[in-house]
Amino acid sequence: MLKNLLATKPIAPAGHVDAGEPFEGSLEGEPTLQRTLTGTQLIMLGIGAVIGAGIFVLTGQAAAEYAGPAVMLSFILAGIACAFAGLCYAEFAAMLPVSGSAYSYSYATLGEGVAWFIGWCLVLEYLFASSTVAVGWSGYLNAFLSNFDLALPTALASAPFAYDNGTFSHTGGIVNLPAVLIIAAVSAVGYVGITQSAFVNSIIVAIKVSVIVLFIAFGIQYIDPANWEPFIPPSEGGNTYGVAGVLRAASVVFFAYIGFDAVSTAAGEAKNPQKDMPIGILGSLAVCTVLYIVMCAVLTGMMDFRLLGTPEPVSTALNNYPSLGWLQTLVELAAIAGLSSVILVMLMAQPRIFYSMSRDGLMPKLFGKVHRKYHTPYIGTVIVGIIAAALAGLMPLGLLGDIVSMGTLLAFATVCAGVLVLRFTKPDLPRPFRVPLAIVICPLGFVACLYLFSLPFAEHWHLLVGWIIIGALIYGLYGYRHSKLRNG
Repeated sequence: MLKNLLATKPIAPAGHVDAGEPFEGSLEGEPTLQRTLTGTQLIMLGIGAVIGAGIFVLTGQAAAEYAGPAVMLSFILAGIACAFAGLCYAEFAAMLPVSGSAYSYSYATLGEGVAWFIGWCLVLEYLFASSTVAVGWSGYLNAFLSNFDLALPTALASAPFAYDNGTFSHTGGIVNLPAVLIIAAVSAVGYVGITQSAFVNSIIVAIKVSVIVLFIAFGIQYIDPANWEPFIPPSEGGNTYGVAGVLRAASVVFFAYIGFDAVSTAAGEAKNPQKDMPIGILGSLAVCTVLYIVMCAVLTGMMDFRLLGTPEPVSTALNNYPSLGWLQTLVELAAIAGLSSVILVMLMAQPRIFYSMSRDGLMPKLFGKVHRKYHTPYIGTVIVGIIAAALAGLMPLGLLGDIVSMGTLLAFATVCAGVLVLRFTKPDLPRPFRVPLAIVICPLGFVACLYLFSLPFAEHWHLLVGWIIIGALIYGLYGYRHSKLRNG
């Protein structure tokens, strides 16, 4: 059994993949995913996924609960860990231009057992990520509607459960209805096709980046340096501030960087993946890191960080300045649009993970079915949309965000290890992009991701262990017996 769990998929040389070439593993006459995405569209997909929950939601929560103004340092630390992982992703994505992201990379390097584990972590990442962002989207929508006295009652705009120290409690809410509806709408867009989804995403990215630049340009005039003192607040009462708070916040805001992982899930639909995947991954990561740090500086300078722990912190800060009322409305509209694009990319990525796992026999065949007209994994898209909507409607924001970070960090750590393993086991494979100083970068990325993972794991370990047990049961009862690698 151990030998079977460590079995790896053969790796074919990457070569050049033409835009019209069928997706890997396709059968004659069978509808497949199509290679239609350009390098620019891949960068836009990355920015679409990264610029959203991090800027519009998590900046305020991380500052209020953990780091204070030093949340800027948290974003830098998370960005460094992401840069290490991003370089490793870029090497894999150029070498293996297939759908499946870290799951496919692990299958080729570390074996089927590890690949299943990482694939299951990616399911956790994208399912809960789309739900988390949908909750933030709901907060901004309600803030916008309140400008016209049309805000939904709390019972229909908040989760019925809160989570604190391992205990669920009832909040008085019934369901977060806007969060459910946005996931339903975005799932419909993802069902229609990736080209249409990428076009919609590019428009939204242009809008939200423009509004973020406006916020920075006007908000910088209202910065009060007193709000940055102390820069790293000392621990007090039950709050986790200080250096420990900065590190804990880094694990929280790491969630904001998962967009470049979503780019790699679209490798099977890129026109020239060997060239465009590194550009899409590293380009989106660089742009977003700069915007995050500047945004944190302005946001915490405009308002006492303790008051930013709301689902819509940017709107909360602007609400203190009546002269910026017009900008508050624009920010709320940009957040509504911007968070929609994040949900779109997340809900595009998750069915493609299922698609790859199904093609390998590790998930039921229905997840590998492709729509004959739209060329999308339509059944997986519908199933993922239903589950994500249920999570968004019922679960609280903070818990969802921590769970996403844990799944993401495990996947990133595995990719860092996989690149180094492959350098020794298969050194002659063509590598269109190579991680510089891999012997240093890969271990640093692995250690940094595991350390950040350990921080939320200490608090939510039982939830992650429960998720892993469910995954192990599915693999033992279905995936292990139906593996195409073992069954020829």
